Amino acid sequence: MPAPLDGVRVLDLTENLAGPFCTMILADMGAEVVKVERPGVGDESRRFPPFVHGESAGYLTLHRGKKSVVLDLKDDRGREAFWRLVARSDVLVEAFRPGTLGRLGLAPATLRQRHPRLIVCSLSGFGQTGPYRQRGGYDLIAQAMGGLMSVTGEPDGPPTKCGFPVTDMGCGMWAALGILLALRARDRTGEGQGVDTSLFEVPVAWAMWHAARYFATGEVVGRLGSAHPSSAPYQAFQGADGQWFVLAANTQRHWEALCRLLGRTDLVADPRFATNADRVAHREALAAELQPAFRRRPAAPWLAALEAEGIAAGPVNRLDQVFADPQAVAREMVVELDHPTVGRHRVLGIPVKLSATPGAIRAPAPVLGQHTQEILRELGYSAEETRAFLELTREASPKAARS
Repeated sequence: MPAPLDGVRVLDLTENLAGPFCTMILADMGAEVVKVERPGVGDESRRFPPFVHGESAGYLTLHRGKKSVVLDLKDDRGREAFWRLVARSDVLVEAFRPGTLGRLGLAPATLRQRHPRLIVCSLSGFGQTGPYRQRGGYDLIAQAMGGLMSVTGEPDGPPTKCGFPVTDMGCGMWAALGILLALRARDRTGEGQGVDTSLFEVPVAWAMWHAARYFATGEVVGRLGSAHPSSAPYQAFQGADGQWFVLAANTQRHWEALCRLLGRTDLVADPRFATNADRVAHREALAAELQPAFRRRPAAPWLAALEAEGIAAGPVNRLDQVFADPQAVAREMVVELDHPTVGRHRVLGIPVKLSATPGAIRAPAPVLGQHTQEILRELGYSAEETRAFLELTREASPKAARS
């Protein structure tokens, strides 16, 4: 059975995380992704530590299943090969600052004018329009300016960045979704279109409960630690052994079951905690009542007891515990691959499972320029022209140090 995106060709001009995460999603679902990299330098993430036999560990996961072609887009011959790649592509993904491709004669409007069926997806820090369009964008900046850092961390602590690069990866996911929507629209119209998304818009779009509260009441929610602005108890607690765990007893049924489990049925009748809205309004007082009770036993017995009562709960796992967890193993969230220089190594699995046309990680990440000769021959270059082209890219390669 073909993969969902079998036959879709994607030209990837992105670097770092957001764009490559987008094209990784597409590659996992069967698209042929050709990654265009700079001579001798390649994607900036090739130099992100740690390294395994000279290859970036992050690059190995992010670029599995893709093909690497080295082209110098500042050179006429490189651009000519690029245009041949565009002619055979369904989608082009780029993550330059707005206007950068235009200075190379490759503006999205020009690309689509010459190839009307082409879908051009642009990822950037702040989008292709608006007063900030020319500003550089990084995950940290987007988390700060998009409001995420103002609600992350403990109430009496400083603004805190989310540990995972969520705006980068969220931008990549929105881009992948936009591309799929544009492909569906092209099925009906025969025309491609532009797809525009940004790091900044990710935390703004994901504000959800915080935004709803602000729109309705004018209240600006600040940092709540692990607590929730609209549900309680819904946060982390600590057992007698110092281990942290989380629980969600926000429905009335689960709240009353929790009180019975803790031997604190008096809290059910306490007017401060009568309803979820009351418990939210007195969140700190509620936590002060519950935490001493949880310190009577280690975390594991509490988790077993909570599960027996049907109350959602779980441990706060470290990453090594996550990857060893039988649920992560059963869901194939760690996959082993064989790389030509690294050998056997692990990468993250695919989190969405399709019953009839599942995705798959079909190949390891490429070494720099691994597929240049193969792709050039597919583009119609003769063996002699291909050799000359490869020599040209070697001459154009700067000396790039790699730790």
